[in-house]
Amino acid sequence: MEQKDELLKEVISHAKEYGFVFPSSEIYDGLSATYDYGQLGAELKNNIKNYWWTSMVQMNENIVGLDASIFMHPETWKASGHVDAFNDPLIDNKDSKKRYRADVLIEDHIEKIRQKINKEVAKGLKRFGDDFNESEFRATNPNVLRNETKITEIEDRMRTTLENEDLEGVKKLIEYLEITCPVSGSKNWTEVRQFNLMFSTEMGSVAGDASTIYLRPETAQGIFVNFLNVQKTGRMKIPFGIAQIGKAFRNEIIARQFIFRMREFEQMEMQFFVRPGEEMKWYEYWKDYRIKWHKALGLGDDNYRFHDHIKLAHYANAAADIEFNFPMGFKELEGIHSRTDFDLKQHEKHSGKKLQYFDAELNKNYTPYVVETSIGLDRMFLAVLSSSLRKEVLEDGSDRTILKLPAALAPYKVAIMPLTKKDGLPEKARAIFDGLKYEFNCQYDEKDSPGKRYRRQDAIGTPYCVMVDHETLENDTVTVRDIDTMEQIRVKISELDAIIREKVSMKKLMA
Repeated sequence: MEQKDELLKEVISHAKEYGFVFPSSEIYDGLSATYDYGQLGAELKNNIKNYWWTSMVQMNENIVGLDASIFMHPETWKASGHVDAFNDPLIDNKDSKKRYRADVLIEDHIEKIRQKINKEVAKGLKRFGDDFNESEFRATNPNVLRNETKITEIEDRMRTTLENEDLEGVKKLIEYLEITCPVSGSKNWTEVRQFNLMFSTEMGSVAGDASTIYLRPETAQGIFVNFLNVQKTGRMKIPFGIAQIGKAFRNEIIARQFIFRMREFEQMEMQFFVRPGEEMKWYEYWKDYRIKWHKALGLGDDNYRFHDHIKLAHYANAAADIEFNFPMGFKELEGIHSRTDFDLKQHEKHSGKKLQYFDAELNKNYTPYVVETSIGLDRMFLAVLSSSLRKEVLEDGSDRTILKLPAALAPYKVAIMPLTKKDGLPEKARAIFDGLKYEFNCQYDEKDSPGKRYRRQDAIGTPYCVMVDHETLENDTVTVRDIDTMEQIRVKISELDAIIREKVSMKKLMA
């Protein structure tokens, strides 16, 4: 756990030092769980959005985009169930005065047991080597089986208490498991109580119930209320999807986990409308599609796992998370949910407007079922950043800090560097820069020695560095350095466009 804490500290430090993420309002000592994306962070974030949008909308003829308003009619949130049921079970530790989500405390306890199992498996691998049969070991080892049974018992009890909203039962489970406060180490807990997560505000000049509106806690409802608008104007046939990227707001209890959980965050969601009875087929389809999207980035297949929800939301008949191995351990990165016809039927009921689809093939009207894919953009950013940051020891014994970002996501694709600031080299470098900037985000860098400049570009994840020297003036060739191999090759200036495109193109990820 200490190693994990150190890794997160390194990520936070690197993010600030190089302009990826800053604490919000830092000159006023910051604001809890809010962050600003710096000059490189904004570029990386936009590239992640572009990768998602291209994959979802551009690559799928039957999926279109939307950008709905953050403010919505307050009845929207009554219909969706957020006013009555958007709660977290909270518990306070009396000694540390810290507040926690009760379900997260239990999930973290389960994860510790899971780590014990992984250690047991690792010991088996070390002992038996190439003869090791992991599946057989997990099915027969008494320590593994005992811990698996523990996890099942805890999950069953947790599911029952949460589904029945048995808050006293949740507290009893925490006490039974002897869960301690991460800060004080004590078991001195308050009762568990529900806490609504929505931010409310007033619209207009007169305060009162009639003018109370909410900052949206999710982007999905903007899609549902526009279902017919999009379907009719786009002449969409089921199955079809509506995708959206946008801000959402939740007044959550925040653990100190950097940008993993914030009160203001961004979601990338797609709601896929299908025939009733076909939702499970599409649920499995989107689970497969989304995990392939993640793994195409090359962040390490072992860093992903599926986790089925212990407690289903009130609208779902199936739900799974894609979890990623963050510096804090495996946590939710993306959710895939079969939402049934709950949302459209609720909005039909509350608005009095018919929200159905006429299926010409079946010659009947019906309320479509929905399969949702929902990913936290900030969490995706953290996954990319934390898994790409590493230190390498070079052949000469020196080391370098490198951000091995997927090239298509890198903030800058190429850095243009004149060897010196004289002899016409800056002018030539500027000309090359101007020729490339229409196609690629480039950085011009002439400060410090070439070695220091290379290290700086390594630390921000720039795939290529182009060095302009005196030979360039003679024959229009430059030295190109690859961030991954550190190899330097001499190429014609006219070849640069094709060389860079080959490495950084989004097309390679999509394929």
